[in-house]
Amino acid sequence: MHSFEVIKATGEREKFKLSKLKRSLRNAGAEPHVLSMVIDHLKENGFFKDGTTTKKIYSEAYRLIKKKSKRVASRYKLKESLLELGPSGYPFEVLISEMFKKLGYSTQVGEVVQGKCVSHEVDVIAQNEEEVFMIECKFHNRQDHHSNVTIPLYVQSRFADVSEGWKQKSDLRSKKHVGYVVNNTRFTSDAIQYANCMNLKLLSWNHPEGQGLKAMLEQTQIHPITGLSSLTKKEKQRILEEKVVHCQQLLDNENLLAELRFNHSKIENVLKEAEELCSDQQNLV
Repeated sequence: MHSFEVIKATGEREKFKLSKLKRSLRNAGAEPHVLSMVIDHLKENGFFKDGTTTKKIYSEAYRLIKKKSKRVASRYKLKESLLELGPSGYPFEVLISEMFKKLGYSTQVGEVVQGKCVSHEVDVIAQNEEEVFMIECKFHNRQDHHSNVTIPLYVQSRFADVSEGWKQKSDLRSKKHVGYVVNNTRFTSDAIQYANCMNLKLLSWNHPEGQGLKAMLEQTQIHPITGLSSLTKKEKQRILEEKVVHCQQLLDNENLLAELRFNHSKIENVLKEAEELCSDQQNLV
């Protein structure tokens, strides 16, 4: 295939990597024949040309996959599903809390914590027997919005005060105290540099490499309800308002859809898709 450049969400141009698109499709669970069908369609219909946006290529790939398997399409759409958790940042905080629960931590959302000097409202507190995390969540509703160095600078100062406060509590003083900043897009290079210097943990879509938010959501099988193609945007917002942010929560609260006056057919379709999405990775179509 000839070499060409695509335009990213940030407006930057970069050389298109077919291997990256194939990897995204494989990670979502697309079988080889589906992957080949998508690539052939994109080639034959003029998507692989200089100046094409990555959004246009990936949106067309999503449209094709959705015809074959809603479950695979939902996994493929994970990044966009996170962007749709807005407009407020609260559903993202709940999602991060649920993710850490799956990793074996007890969590609290929106707790006010007394530091050494002042009190702080903390987005998420996660702890186990050995460590306690103060997690600040920065939600962005656009892919080109990144967290710069001012975010970890601000969080580090708050964490230092909170940590001093924890040292005065008998149940927390012996645990390892960790400051964390999580976002759903990216951190700038100076933000990463500062965080590394201060031992502040950062988690974004693909940072740390191979262990970013995408990887952790896949590991914990957390699937945002915003990835369900059987729901309209308005319906997704109604469910989010009930503090239900991922598919397993929806399956654990089956009566919620009836309480929100969804019709019987809609409820069946939504729960079926959610159940398929939460099923074992080994059973992907």
